[in-house]
Amino acid sequence: MSSTTKRPLRPRLLFTVATVLALSSTIQSWRLQALSADQTWALTLKLMAQLMVYNTVYWYVPAMLAPTIVAITRRYRLGHTPWTTTLGVHLATAFVFSLICEAANLITRAALFPFGGRVMATVNWWSYVQRQYLMQLDWMLATYFSLVGLGHAIAYWYAAEERALNAERLQTRLAEAQLQALQRQLQPHFLFNTLHTISSLMRSDVEAADVMIDRLSDLLRMSLRSNTQEVSVKQEIEILQSYLAIEQTRFRDRLSVAIDVDPAALDARVPHLLLQPLVENAVRHGIAPRSRPGRISIRAVRNGGQLRIDVRDSGDGLPPDRLVAMNDGVGLGNTRARLAHLYGAAHSFSFANLAAGGFEVTVVIPFHLGPLAIDAERAEVA
Repeated sequence: MSSTTKRPLRPRLLFTVATVLALSSTIQSWRLQALSADQTWALTLKLMAQLMVYNTVYWYVPAMLAPTIVAITRRYRLGHTPWTTTLGVHLATAFVFSLICEAANLITRAALFPFGGRVMATVNWWSYVQRQYLMQLDWMLATYFSLVGLGHAIAYWYAAEERALNAERLQTRLAEAQLQALQRQLQPHFLFNTLHTISSLMRSDVEAADVMIDRLSDLLRMSLRSNTQEVSVKQEIEILQSYLAIEQTRFRDRLSVAIDVDPAALDARVPHLLLQPLVENAVRHGIAPRSRPGRISIRAVRNGGQLRIDVRDSGDGLPPDRLVAMNDGVGLGNTRARLAHLYGAAHSFSFANLAAGGFEVTVVIPFHLGPLAIDAERAEVA
């Protein structure tokens, strides 16, 4: 949420504070009056009501003027405008503030108290007004510059919020750039391997090579169709089937494939081109080195708030040193990095030899149907 949608200077808060101060001032004034003269209950209640009205006006006027003073402070702020201009504006505004406050106080006193608040009717009004103004001036100036300080605090708060928002946006852009870089590394890697396969077939089976070129064209169209970081499981399976059609043209009867997707997981979001490097790894290490027929199984299932994907081959597994080396390979290394960028600690990525023979890669990510923040923000910008 943008910092501009937040309102730290809420009217309800301002007038709540003003009301509390009015009550406090009323109690103090009443107690001072009670100490100076004995009064009946009727006079006491009347005095309390008069003092409450007066002190409410006394504190509510600064509360009503506070948003204007804060706005002026944000416009003429120390360090952002010349100090002579800032000082001049605030001195003039403080003078106007004191006049408004004292005018409201004098009118209220004139309406509530005998002789308009004067000690006796013979006291000159002009002298009385000057005396009251000068007696209150230091307190009104202190109130004004307290509001100026509040204005500076709010301005710094807005600036800090804006910096935090910009930092978050930059972090999102950085993550997006890193993910796109990883994806660009992956696509040429796959394309190189496929073209190498087509080149080999050209020497032995031109018709099969021609079929592979057509299927590669279809696959590239599908894989480049989306520019988001995630697609649905259904879309990812469609891309994978185009890739598997190429590999089955290459290996013919040596490769069979089983795809088992939980219907509840078809609309779940997964990283774009997640399955292709995992299946390619299974083909390369589990099918290609052996002359006997092999099988690759792909399974996706929802498990509560998680989506689990398993890619298994029927090969002989990998020796321990190859397992360690696979962390540094382009395909699985990029997959691990992309998962870390997209899901952080909320994902798991593991692979291991199976006890019954073969090799399995398991990916567990949060189950969700909506786009990632990166894709959502890109859609808003577009």
